[in-house]
Amino acid sequence: MPYKYIGRTHDFVGKSLWEIVGNLKNFGVGRFVARGKHQRYLEPSYMKILKVETLPRPEDESIDNLRKVRVLVEQTFRGKTFTKPVLIERVSYKTDYRLIPKDEEQTYCKFDQISVIPEKILPKYMDFPPISKQLNIRESLNRGGPTKEDLQLEIVYNNSSKKMKYKIAEEGEEPTVKIATGVGQPVVPRLYASCERSIA
Repeated sequence: MPYKYIGRTHDFVGKSLWEIVGNLKNFGVGRFVARGKHQRYLEPSYMKILKVETLPRPEDESIDNLRKVRVLVEQTFRGKTFTKPVLIERVSYKTDYRLIPKDEEQTYCKFDQISVIPEKILPKYMDFPPISKQLNIRESLNRGGPTKEDLQLEIVYNNSSKKMKYKIAEEGEEPTVKIATGVGQPVVPRLYASCERSIA
């Protein structure tokens, strides 16, 4: 009879950080570990262990919180090393860590500039959506002001993440990413054959 798994699944590959540092001399200080989920990027992503602290036995014991450990690491994500050390505690129980062997450390941590994904340059302005553009033109006509056909909307990007590889185009700089409004290319064009796409 085949096994039937119940509950959430995951794509973790490896061991927990607690298992790795517990089996190393000096708790693995100075060694390198890598997360399995970071291996999808072309640039190298790894962590150098700086300090390890054990945690007290929790009151409500479970599989997750018994396998936790507090580790201070120097993190390199997609070829960029963070200036401040990163504390790993909440996700240390996840079985997604791999110890990099000593003979592979130099080649694994080597940063090849050729494999770097170029930085995206995003536009600062975009066209108004068609309905908003028409409403702005009508309001301007009702007030007796000039109509501006080339109305531009300033784009506000989420810049809370420091790991994003993009920048906003400056004055005179050509963006590499185009943001267009409209219907675009429909999946089934015959359904839109009799429709009027322009707004009167």
